[in-house]
Amino acid sequence: MEAIELILLFIASLIDLCQQQLQAGAPQIQLRLAGTSRVPNEGRLEVFYNGQWGTVCDDDFNIEVAHVVCKQLGFELAMNWAHSAKYGQGEGPIWLDNVRCSGAESSLAECESNGWGVTDCKHSEDVGILCSTTRLRPAEQPQAIAAQLFQHTKKIEEVRIKPISARAKASLPVTEGIVEVKHHGRWRQVCDNEWTIDNSRVVCGMMGFPGEVHPNTQFYRLKMLSQKKMFWIHKVACSGTEPHLANCKVQVSPKPFKPACRNGMHAIVKCVPGPNSGIGSTNNFKKAFKTMEPLVRLRSGPHAGEGRVEVLKNGKWGTVCDDKWNLQSASVVCRELGYGSAKEAVLGAQLGQGLGPIHMNEVLCTGREKSITECKFKEASIAGCQHEEDAAVRCHVAEMGYGDQIRLVGGRSTEEGKVEVQMVVRGVKKWGAVCGELWGINEAMVVCRQLGMGFANHAIQETWYWQGTPGAEDVVMSGVRCTGTEMSIQQCRHHSVVHCPRGGGRRAAGVTCTEHAPDLILNARLVQESSYLEDRPLSMLECAHEEECLSKSADDMAWPYGHRRLLRFSSQIHNNGRADFTPRNGRHTWTWHECHRHYHSIEVFTYYDLLTLNGSKVAEGHKASFCLEDSNCGKGIQKRYECANFGEQGITVGCWDTYRHDIDCQWVDITDVAPGDYIFQVILNPKFEVAESDFRNNVMRCRCKYDGRRIWMHNCHTGDAYSADLEEEFENQQRLTNNLV
Repeated sequence: MEAIELILLFIASLIDLCQQQLQAGAPQIQLRLAGTSRVPNEGRLEVFYNGQWGTVCDDDFNIEVAHVVCKQLGFELAMNWAHSAKYGQGEGPIWLDNVRCSGAESSLAECESNGWGVTDCKHSEDVGILCSTTRLRPAEQPQAIAAQLFQHTKKIEEVRIKPISARAKASLPVTEGIVEVKHHGRWRQVCDNEWTIDNSRVVCGMMGFPGEVHPNTQFYRLKMLSQKKMFWIHKVACSGTEPHLANCKVQVSPKPFKPACRNGMHAIVKCVPGPNSGIGSTNNFKKAFKTMEPLVRLRSGPHAGEGRVEVLKNGKWGTVCDDKWNLQSASVVCRELGYGSAKEAVLGAQLGQGLGPIHMNEVLCTGREKSITECKFKEASIAGCQHEEDAAVRCHVAEMGYGDQIRLVGGRSTEEGKVEVQMVVRGVKKWGAVCGELWGINEAMVVCRQLGMGFANHAIQETWYWQGTPGAEDVVMSGVRCTGTEMSIQQCRHHSVVHCPRGGGRRAAGVTCTEHAPDLILNARLVQESSYLEDRPLSMLECAHEEECLSKSADDMAWPYGHRRLLRFSSQIHNNGRADFTPRNGRHTWTWHECHRHYHSIEVFTYYDLLTLNGSKVAEGHKASFCLEDSNCGKGIQKRYECANFGEQGITVGCWDTYRHDIDCQWVDITDVAPGDYIFQVILNPKFEVAESDFRNNVMRCRCKYDGRRIWMHNCHTGDAYSADLEEEFENQQRLTNNLV
């Protein structure tokens, strides 16, 4: 029987060799969607070939070609395609014309065409693509991203680590075990002949681990002496920087009836988990990545291990330009953060734009660096990069099994429903509901992330319209309070004993999830440049008084005589997310204010506070979202929201809403404030009424000095723009300076 299997394997290897030779002529290409759209699933089709980006002509283009493109980009399918440069005219060569695909190709390079660069088209005929918003699941595209950047063999479909000990089998993540590869739907063994630590590095990176160490081979040798040996791969040679084991040099087992592995030993690996893996000791990770504080972070990603790349330079966070951005550089970022290697290097701000400095461009890493700051790069200011080119990553994340401990039931789609969790009740695992009392958007964010469904759209406290699972009606979790960054709802603080006096049953917790969310950021520089003081007569403040935009002491004044001292400034609120920012409630619920003659779509949209240096509040203001609209937009983006004539309110992706300094309530009433040094603070969307991809950048702070007649505003920045150490050092310096003065 073994001889027959060896013969079949030999035949399969010959077939694979023929397929490789047929595909050897397929060039290495990358694809992207560019142009006027700001969502990642639509835009002008551009191809990177022969070191240059170019476009594709719309002649003979059809939906089958679009399907190939979308799948190569990681989406499920194409929804439509557009002719005549709908997404704007591109630049550079028109690489392909009269493209013809069957729909089964794995790359656009495999389709028929006139040939590379052979065309009679102009850029007015550039084709555009609209893909589905749903991405292919990892199981459906095991190396789809690597395939865009590397033409690798298709011998190895998937890779896994198979644990041997009973303890390892019963726990997640699996960090140590036998390497097995999948070929033609069957799992096969790998011989350890000349197996190196670089091979282990590639496998561990694919499994979501940042590092690797030498395992105890004697333990495995004793364990596997009695096991059946059926080695398919005879030898593997990796450099250690490959995105997939299939990118390494692979030698298939020799001819049938000859020993496939000289010593009969299976290849084994032992991986180093990162700090986010949930495993207690991460000493090996700390030894490999020694940093006093994080030098890189991810923002606005819908899933764990995804997001826009931001680096810390001179104490300030900034983004990375996507010129020459590749999997090797992206993998350095992923490993530095405690994940595995990168499965996708994302271009064109597909995971949201930053607001602030761009620190790096043309990053070139070898793949061995411990931090992206050790890689070669150019200053972005020299290259003239814009935030439309912000780089992002999608990392391999270790399988923790968190998704098996939670589910949504009763909803109209898989992205919504009543939350049911698995908890240990009296020593027994039990499925049940979550108490809806005090359930909020932070808790919903954790649920959606745990389920792999992106961001929370709504946190629902009453789910009487959603039927739960029979037998799981009881509340097994209550008092849940999350910061919003936990990997599972079970990691959040909650009552040790279930206590749900006003929840459960129809008031159990529920969520709706979404892949795309808005992200509001305040332009801190404009606040700093536009701030000033005004002594405004009470006769001009009647409407503002009606909307409670003045301090309480204004109630006791002899209206309309006297004045109030106001700290005024302009606000420019950008939506740098991947979905429009719109009020949660429909127009029929908006509040009409007769004095100002406008509708409030969100009653409290921003908080304005003046704080002492130790955080005590001395003055406050607020702003309702009256006339929430697109004041201006980035290049090529159309305004969608205009509140005139009871129009729709909101902020489009890539647009911003400006509240000028000279409109009512755009101030803090500081009439009763004594001269001194203060902190001025603005908080957007303070009650989390509208879900966002990132709430950490919703706070802006400035240092403020008031001498009783004039005011100086300086060091205005969003709450996450600086490192914590620099903030503390800055404040200490300011205190010292003030004492000397």
